[in-house]
Amino acid sequence: MKFVRYQIGERVEYGIWEDNFIQEISGSIFGEFETTSVKHKFSDLRLLTPADPSKILCVGLNFRDHIEELGEEIPKFPSHFIKPLSAVIGPGDPILFPRVARRVDYEGELAVVIKDRVKDISPEEALDHVLGYTCFNDVTERDLTKVQGQLTRAKGFDTFAPFGPCIATGLDPSQLIVRTYLNGRLVQEGQTRNLVFSVPFLIHYLSQCMTLFPGDLISTGTPRGIGPMQPGDVVEVTIEGIGTLSNRVQAFP
Repeated sequence: MKFVRYQIGERVEYGIWEDNFIQEISGSIFGEFETTSVKHKFSDLRLLTPADPSKILCVGLNFRDHIEELGEEIPKFPSHFIKPLSAVIGPGDPILFPRVARRVDYEGELAVVIKDRVKDISPEEALDHVLGYTCFNDVTERDLTKVQGQLTRAKGFDTFAPFGPCIATGLDPSQLIVRTYLNGRLVQEGQTRNLVFSVPFLIHYLSQCMTLFPGDLISTGTPRGIGPMQPGDVVEVTIEGIGTLSNRVQAFP
């Protein structure tokens, strides 16, 4: 099943993506819901981020080939940071190239969407608290990662957290392929079985520190092939079973 969140007219609704239309639902995708008789064409609506998180947790240095690419050592514990909600944009929204930026990179990733309140959960129980999975682009000002000891500024600019287009359920997060395309050219490809820290372990580890709420995102790291984007470029993150998140880079107005 693929859940979407969308705007039609002045209304924001949730629905289920079925072939070439959206089946509207009533209720909550994080609880109980039922389908209605209303169907919408994609041309009649605007897709939004498929969740409205209270926080976005991102994990760095988790694909082994990306760690090698950066010349880093395999970490003993997950390296994570938080992106502000002001960084969130949805499918088709522009990524704004900051005025102070010199190099802005794409980082295609698999993101986990939490289903319910989670605190101190075990790895064995972690996946019971996952609603589904979505595509994420951990947009990064690369030069700033080298001059500061933490990543908030480099990764926290407005529009630096695109995700979507849907939340796909019923997937095995250890058996997915993450691909990133820049202007139609394949630039990243990685298999989640090569993650250093698995999705269940990440949920366990992060929930030891902070309570996770319905709709919260955990982005699981990027594979080899990170690179720069320029205004006018189109970047697409594609994950089998989920779909494609597409955003154009735009100069800051």
